[in-house]
Amino acid sequence: MYTMKKLSYITGLLCLIIAVGCTKDFEEINRDSQGFDSDEVSAKYFLTNSQVGLYAPSRFEYWRAHLINSDRYAGHVDFGFNQGWWAGELGYKYDVAYTDAAYGWLAGYFGNIKAFADFTKEGGEFENQYMFAMSLIMKSLYFQMYTDTFGMVPFSEAGVDGILTPKYDAQIDIYKGIIADLDQAMTIIGDAERTGLGIDDVGENDVYCGGDLQLWKTLANSLKLRLGMRALGAPGADFAQTTINQALNQPLLDATTGSVTMSKDYVISEWTSSSYGDVWHDFAGLGSKWTMGEPFINLLDDNNDPRLPVYANPAPGGSFVFTNIKEGGSYTDPNYQERVDFIESTLITAQADYTLTVDGDDIIIDLPAGQYIGQPIRLNADIMPYVRFEMFSTPGDAILQPRGDKATGYPEIILSSAESYFLQAEAVVRGITSGDAQELMAKGIIEAMKLWEISEGDANNYISNSAIADISTGTTEEKLEKIALQRWLASYTDGFEAWAIVRDTGYPSSLAAGVSNPVIFGLGTLNGDYPQRLRYGSGAQANPNYAQAVSQQGPDNQATKLWWAK
Repeated sequence: MYTMKKLSYITGLLCLIIAVGCTKDFEEINRDSQGFDSDEVSAKYFLTNSQVGLYAPSRFEYWRAHLINSDRYAGHVDFGFNQGWWAGELGYKYDVAYTDAAYGWLAGYFGNIKAFADFTKEGGEFENQYMFAMSLIMKSLYFQMYTDTFGMVPFSEAGVDGILTPKYDAQIDIYKGIIADLDQAMTIIGDAERTGLGIDDVGENDVYCGGDLQLWKTLANSLKLRLGMRALGAPGADFAQTTINQALNQPLLDATTGSVTMSKDYVISEWTSSSYGDVWHDFAGLGSKWTMGEPFINLLDDNNDPRLPVYANPAPGGSFVFTNIKEGGSYTDPNYQERVDFIESTLITAQADYTLTVDGDDIIIDLPAGQYIGQPIRLNADIMPYVRFEMFSTPGDAILQPRGDKATGYPEIILSSAESYFLQAEAVVRGITSGDAQELMAKGIIEAMKLWEISEGDANNYISNSAIADISTGTTEEKLEKIALQRWLASYTDGFEAWAIVRDTGYPSSLAAGVSNPVIFGLGTLNGDYPQRLRYGSGAQANPNYAQAVSQQGPDNQATKLWWAK
C-alpha cells in the first residue's frame, strides 16, 4: 500500500518535463546548464499520474462513474430516499450526462498509460524495460475494467499512430490480448527486483507496488488468473483453462505479499484525485448523500460479519409519520398502504427493532437508533417520500474521510490477495486443480478482513461460525455461490469489479434477478432487468466502426450481455 503524498511535486515536475520534452533533443538539454542533467530526468515522474486516475479519478468521475453507476449496480449503496436529489432509478434508465461521464473517463484514460509506455519502450526517450513491463500491466488493469464495463472497445488499434478511428475488438480478443501483454510483462521482469538504481528506481513514485518488481509480477499473474476464471465457460474461450493452470503454477498474491492497494491522499486537490468523502461533504444538505444497500447490509448483518461496523454506520433512527392526504374526496396516493407495507417489510427482513402504530390517518414507525438496516435497491420516485434517510445505514467513517485530514481512509483496491485465494478456491471446487478449497476460502476471508484492519481472531471466529464462510460441504453450486458472495463482500469500494462479479456469477441472486413491481421500483429502460453493461458515450458514434461493434455485440443498451456474462 503506497501513498500519493508527493503527487503535487510530481505533477509540477511533470509539467516541466513536458515543456522541455517538446524539443525532441534531450542531449542538447543535458548540455544546457539551465536545463536538466541526465541524472535528473526519468520516466518515473510520469508514472504516478498514469496510475492515480484509474482508481481515484477527479471528483466528477468518482461521483458519476463510480458512485452513481458501478457502486450502485454492485448493490453496495443506493440513492432514492426522501431528501435525496435522485430516485433509485437513476442509472437504470439512459441519461446521457451520467453515461458520458463514465465513458469519457474510461475511453480517454489510455493516453495516460500510453505516454508512460512510449517513454519507456525500446527506443523511447527514457528506455527502461522494467518500467515498460509495468506499463503493460497497467494497460492490462485498465483494459480489463474498460471492456468489462462496455464490452467491445478499441484495443488492438488503440493509441496506434495514424489511426484516429480504431476498430472495436471482440471481448474474447481483448482478453487474449491482455493475457499476452501480462505474459510479456512477466517475462521481461524475470527475477529483477527494481527498475534501476538512483533516478531509474521508480520507488515511491509507484503508488501501487512501491517499485517492487516481484510484486508487480505477482499482481500480473493474479490478474491473469482473474481473466482466466472469468472467461471460463464463455463461448470460444478454449484458452481459459490453460490460462488458469499457468497462473496457478506461478506465484499469486497471498498473505505474504498482501493486497495491492493505493492509499488515499486527502491533502491534494479533489480535482486531481478524489474520494467518496468529497461527494459526501462538499455538497450541501442530504441531496447528494447515499445509504447502504439492503442486500449488502443484510448479508453482513445476518452472518455477524466483523466488517459491518467498519463498512457502515448504524441507522440514526427516529419517529417517522406516514399520512395519505385526502384531497377532493380521494387520497393522493392510491398505493399508500402497499408502500408503507413495503417499508415495514424492509425492517422485518433486517430483523430491526421497531414499533408501528396507527393514529387516525397516520401510520407511525418508531425506530430506535443504532441498528444496521440497508435500503432496498432501485426504488422509484413515487416511493421516495416514504423512504426516510434516518431509517438506513450510511457509509462508515473510513469511507467518508474528509479532505484536508492526513488520517488514513479506505484503500483503493487494485487487486487483493483475498481475491487470489477465492479464485484458487473456485478452481478447486470446479475440479481444475487440486487442493483444500475450504482452507483457501478461509485464507481469502482473513486477507479480505485485513484490508479493513479486522483482527485475525475476529476473522477466524467468523469463519468458524458463519455458514457463508463454509464450503467444506454442499453441492458444487452452493460452494460456488458462497465463494462469489465472499468476493462480492470483499469488493466494497471497488464497484466496477463487484458489478462484474454479479454479472459473471449471478450472485447475489436477489440482486442479479432485477426488480419487477412498478409500484415500488424504478424499472427504467431495462424493464427491471439487471444492468449488463453501460452504453457507449454519445461521442462513440463518431467512430465509423461503432456500427460494426453494435452489429456484432448487440444493441447499445444496458441489457446487452457481455461475452462472459452468466
